[in-house]
Formats: sequence, C-alpha cells, structure tokens
Amino acid sequence: MIKIVGILIVLGSVLGGYVLSGGHVMAIVQPFEVLIIGGAAFGAFLQSNPASTTKRVLKKSLQMFGSRINKALYLDVLKMLYEVLNKSRREGMMAIEADIEEPNASAIFSKYPAILKDEQMTAFVCDYLRILSSGNMAPHEFEGLFEMELESLKADLERPPRAVNQVADALPGFGIVAAVLGIVVTMAMLGEAEQNAIGQHVGAALVGTFLGILAAYGFTGPLAASLAHDAAEELNLYEAIKATLVASSSGMPPSMAVEFGRKVLLPGNRPSFVELEQAVRGG
Repeated sequence: MIKIVGILIVLGSVLGGYVLSGGHVMAIVQPFEVLIIGGAAFGAFLQSNPASTTKRVLKKSLQMFGSRINKALYLDVLKMLYEVLNKSRREGMMAIEADIEEPNASAIFSKYPAILKDEQMTAFVCDYLRILSSGNMAPHEFEGLFEMELESLKADLERPPRAVNQVADALPGFGIVAAVLGIVVTMAMLGEAEQNAIGQHVGAALVGTFLGILAAYGFTGPLAASLAHDAAEELNLYEAIKATLVASSSGMPPSMAVEFGRKVLLPGNRPSFVELEQAVRGG
C-alpha cells in the first residue's frame, strides 16, 4: 500500500506543480514520445537479460505491492523448522524422511502453505534436512556447504534489481533520443508550418526528455531499489534457515536452534523471543 501512496505522491507533485504553474496537461500527453522511450527501454531490457530474468522481474514487480516477506513468514519458517527438528529428535532422523521427500504430503509442511508455495525455499530446506539426516557431514563442513550455496543464491537474487536498475540508468538517454527525433521533425517543418505549430512540436520534443527522467527517477529507479530490498530480505531468511540447521547439526536442541535462526533475522520484522516461544509451543 505504501508503494502505491509513493507513486501517487510522485505523480501528484509533478503534475500538480506543473498545472499550478500554468501548464496544460494535454501538452505533455505525447503517445509517440512514450512509444519511443518505452519501446526502446523494453527492447534494451530484453537484449541484456535472459528470458528467466525477464519473467522473474515481471513476477517480483507485481509482488512489490504486497508484503510477501514479513514477520508472519519468518515465524512460519522457524515454526516449521522447529517441528521438523523436534520430530527428528524424538523419533529419530529416519522419521522425517517421508516429510522431506514429499513435502506436499507432509503433515508438517502442509501447515505452512506460504512456504510450500515457494518451491525454491522448500527444496532448499528439504535438501539440507536430507544432508543432516545422513549424519555423514561434520558441522563445519555442513556450514561450508551452506555458505557456498548462499553465495550463488545471493547472485541469483540480485539479478532482477540489477536488470531494472540498468533500465533506470538508460531511460534519461532514451528520453534525449525521443527529444532529438522530435527536433528533427520540427526542423523539417521550418518554412512550411506556422510558428504556433513549430512551437507545439518543440514542446512535444522536450516532453521526451521530461518523460525519460521522470520514469527513471520517479518509478523505475525506486522499483529497482524495492526489488533490492526484497532480495536482501529473502536472502536473510535463507541465512536464518542456515543458522538454525547448523546449530542443530552442532547438537543444539530444536528450541535453541530456532533461536539461532531468529537472531540472524533483520530487526525490522524479526519476531521477539516471546513471540517465537509462544509460536513453537502452540501458545
């Protein structure tokens, strides 16, 4: 919701100031300028990114208007890990084999649809629980494997914001391209059109520069920053999973292992000690 408010403030401030200073809204409605800038930016985006990144950018951009990663999700992940580790501690590691092999059919995982919906995170958790259940890896080796995967995961999560940021950097340039093309059209009209018509075409050309800069700094740049924040929060959740499972592999009881995970979480949405304790105890 706050992002929609931000968009409205940007539009309201720019257009409101323009109108109050005596400008006419229809003078900046230039569909051909939008076509040049938007089309060129989208074409450059497609050239510089694989299809998988394009799909992820579109998906994550729509998610920016919600609150996918929040305290509720943090609690769900820690509760789920606690239940799995507690079951393995009480009944033995073999008892969770069915849960990690078929998480969609698991009585534990099925309690947390938000986690199951994220196939990558579900696979991440199950893979490391599978390794943990084998009992053939020392805690420091287990942690080292986590670190290597988290490095590659970080690079992957940073692709969408980096791709959008490249578009934001290019938009002012494409605005200049649109403006130059508008001036070329205007110059071709000299001696053939009235002064009023020439003035309108020059104004339309300048709108190209305006639109490119506004799109870059008012919308695309903030979207890239928002995607970067989302990527950092998602990576932080994976780091909490790592801390929990590494603590468990070192012999910590489930209640202490999830506390290790909780302390890794960013402060903004981190549940308190009491909130986590009540959650895992069913309080």
